[in-house]
Amino acid sequence: MGRAYQNRKESMAKTADAKTKVYSKYAREIYVCAKSSGVDPTGNLTLRGLIERAKKDQVPGHVIDKAIDKAKGGGGEDFAVARYEGFGPGNCMVIVDCLTDNPNRTISDVRNCFTKTKSKLGTGGSVSHMFDHCAILAFAGDDEDAVLEALMMADVDVSDIENEGGTITVFTPHTEYAKAKQALADLLGDVDFAVDEIQFLPQIMTEVSGEDVPMFEKFIDMLNDLEDVQNIYHNAEVA
Repeated sequence: MGRAYQNRKESMAKTADAKTKVYSKYAREIYVCAKSSGVDPTGNLTLRGLIERAKKDQVPGHVIDKAIDKAKGGGGEDFAVARYEGFGPGNCMVIVDCLTDNPNRTISDVRNCFTKTKSKLGTGGSVSHMFDHCAILAFAGDDEDAVLEALMMADVDVSDIENEGGTITVFTPHTEYAKAKQALADLLGDVDFAVDEIQFLPQIMTEVSGEDVPMFEKFIDMLNDLEDVQNIYHNAEVA
């Protein structure tokens, strides 16, 4: 898979104001994960990964605690996952993941981003088949053979494994996330993951150049400004 995960998603924290949006996105995702799969990070590895990632992105502890407390209460908003696919500027392929309490509002907002940047919103599955839905776990280490053996002994389907600069990166299908993370914890103990995410990795890249570049940047900025948008994945390679 190479290092395509480095192109995984656009940064949202461009300004101080944008940090608030990052906090809000993490809080919503943590709330939904805790409410649907349990509030205890020990038993909910996806939640634990989210919390660790939020802390690395400097989300304040009180934001995380409030989201979990809200999930414990059992009430609150009823968010649903919504995924939109299409073709952005330069004909690059785009996947937009959202959490929404109003699907009609969200699809209207997302469609507007496509329309205003001469892009095309497609149907479900129109581009996702050109991405691999992967769990990515990266951590300090140099013995990739021992890591691979531990994963195979735990019956984890490993898509790829890299060892570069003292960092081992494991790629597995997204369905293997919890099993892979547990196998690594059993082997290495308390692991500090540099990357601990589930992402869509493009199988091929599309070069975006010329007048499509500013339009692509506008497109991504418009999507990031939407409160319901959680993650943006694309295969654009900006020239």
